[in-house]
Amino acid sequence: MAILDKSGVLNRVCPENPIVIELGCGPSKLDPGAIGVDVLDFPCVDLVGDIFEALAALPDASVRSCRSSHFLEHVADLGRLIDEIERVLVPGGEMIATVPHFSNPYFYSDPTHSRFFGLYSMSYFATDDLLRRKVPLYGREPALALEAVHLGFNSPFPVRGLIKRAIGRALNLCTFVQEFWEENLCYLIPCYELTYRLRRIPRG
Repeated sequence: MAILDKSGVLNRVCPENPIVIELGCGPSKLDPGAIGVDVLDFPCVDLVGDIFEALAALPDASVRSCRSSHFLEHVADLGRLIDEIERVLVPGGEMIATVPHFSNPYFYSDPTHSRFFGLYSMSYFATDDLLRRKVPLYGREPALALEAVHLGFNSPFPVRGLIKRAIGRALNLCTFVQEFWEENLCYLIPCYELTYRLRRIPRG
């Protein structure tokens, strides 16, 4: 599948001029200034095509920030995607990804969702000095460091959303509270989504 470069991004991107990309941006970008990447040709999409082919077309260390919202759960090979994001990020560049939490009851309604996410999901792909429980890397040498995880409590129903957002402020006070909630309370007080912030470890 050929990449449709609607904005001439591939002709100008280089390590000296790093860009911001938004993966799976859909019909509207969270960051209007980002380069939108999606398999569907919405008006705001700059690179149209398969995500792996689009990333492969970018040079090493040519992206200063990679963002996505409710996209990673659609990717079958998450490890391969993380590898490509590590490659294109500049040293010190950031990855910010929002995904549905596994306790979100609406997660299961979407047949295109292929994986679950919890507090520790990105700890399998990154160095993690943030959370208490240590998980195996399965031979991986991570090039990303996990800096923050935020639980997003919300609801499509306004009154419930207001209540859940208020609860969420208390449950995000510290990682101890987050971990206690996920282990003991997540099905009593379901979480809508979570956001990870990771940083590309400088090379060398």
